[in-house]
Amino acid sequence: MTETPLQEGGVRGILHTPDTPNGTAMVLAHGAGSNKDSAILVSACRFFCEHGYLCLRLDLPFRQRGTTPNPAAAVHDRAGLREACVLIRTHGVQRVILGGHSYGGRQCTMLAAEDPTVADRLLLFSYPLHPPDKPQQLRTQHFPQLRVPALFVHGQKDPFGSIEEMRAALALIPAATRLLEAPGAHDMRRPPFPEILQTLDSLR
Repeated sequence: MTETPLQEGGVRGILHTPDTPNGTAMVLAHGAGSNKDSAILVSACRFFCEHGYLCLRLDLPFRQRGTTPNPAAAVHDRAGLREACVLIRTHGVQRVILGGHSYGGRQCTMLAAEDPTVADRLLLFSYPLHPPDKPQQLRTQHFPQLRVPALFVHGQKDPFGSIEEMRAALALIPAATRLLEAPGAHDMRRPPFPEILQTLDSLR
């Protein structure tokens, strides 16, 4: 397994190349306050790479510009995710899993709702269902248009959405979905990677 910097076009990140590829790639994006070196992205890419996945953890365009997320500019972050998916497919993979943590994952769901061909599966860590203490401000407007199978991994004490709220929200998605509970809160310190791997394999 190797980890090498990658910068091509608008894509900047770290590419994890497995010793024995399984034909599947994973593209993962960070949250609003982080970057490609966030603990969850590093640990996820190393785990999945050990199991044959070609993994790319990338800096979203807002991070490359040195700014903070802005709803008016989020379209550029989605464009960056699309470019990363196109790029990773040039590495000879048959399937692409797109996802990320919090803000990064949300942008992945929005992109997939706009274009279901961008990825074959979604993997969302700590989806920010609503701002803390503001459950009425749901970020689910695009869920009825989401037709890519999606796995949501969510902390049992996440202030951005309870497990019960997540279950209700996922009912809006016409594609196949699964919800895995994880210990902790929004930072997702201990993702259940073996269960995630097993669930991704069975998600149809």
